[in-house]
This record gives sequence, C-alpha cells and structure tokens, in this order.
Amino acid sequence: MAELHIEAAFAPGLAGIEQFSHVLVLYWMHQAAFSPADDLVRRPRGRPDLPEIGIFAQRAKHRPVPIGVTAVRLIGHRGAILEVQGLDAIDGSPILDIKPYFPDFDGVASPTVPDWVGRLMQGYF
Repeated sequence: MAELHIEAAFAPGLAGIEQFSHVLVLYWMHQAAFSPADDLVRRPRGRPDLPEIGIFAQRAKHRPVPIGVTAVRLIGHRGAILEVQGLDAIDGSPILDIKPYFPDFDGVASPTVPDWVGRLMQGYF
C-alpha cells in the first residue's frame, strides 16, 4: 500500500475519485538519471538473459524524460490523501497528475508483449 499526499489546494479536485476502483498515477522519477551511452539501448534490469532493446521498448527508470505512469487500485480517499495499491514508484516521487482509469481509453483487450516480459515480471511484486 502507498499513500499519495496531494497539495491541500488541489484536494477539492479529488471529489468523486472514490467512485473509481483504479486510477492512473503519473509521477516524476526524481532520482533517475539518463546516459545515452548506457541507457538508450540496454538489457532490462541489466539481466543477461533478456535482449538488448531500446529505452522506449521498456519501462526502465533511466529515460530521456523520467516520467512514470502506473495503474493502481484505489483503496481509500480521505481529504488530500489517496491510499493506493500497486504503485511502482519510490517514496517521495513527485506526483504530476492523477487520472481516473477508463477501460475504454486505458484497457487493451488481448495485448501482445514479447516473451521476455514474462521472465522479467516473475517475482517482480
């Protein structure tokens, strides 16, 4: 579980958010650094069993523009705080935006991903 602390001035903008089971959280990966020589083409998580691929074909933190996005389960809302589950961000990451999850926009039926994604995600959470 994680708590998202929203600036008090923006708390009224959360009205109605509790009607959604999931939200998208966009955040700034403030501790990330990007080196084209090291990060433009690399193996996910540096794992030798995974292929070398470009940064835009993976979800690595070291990106040209370090913006992260995660779909999370909304557990609760009280005042300027959202309690969520499944956030893939480190503590203290600045929140850029929160959007309600709309299946028509955000859900993809039968997506295709390469085989290495399954190997990468084994034991991730």
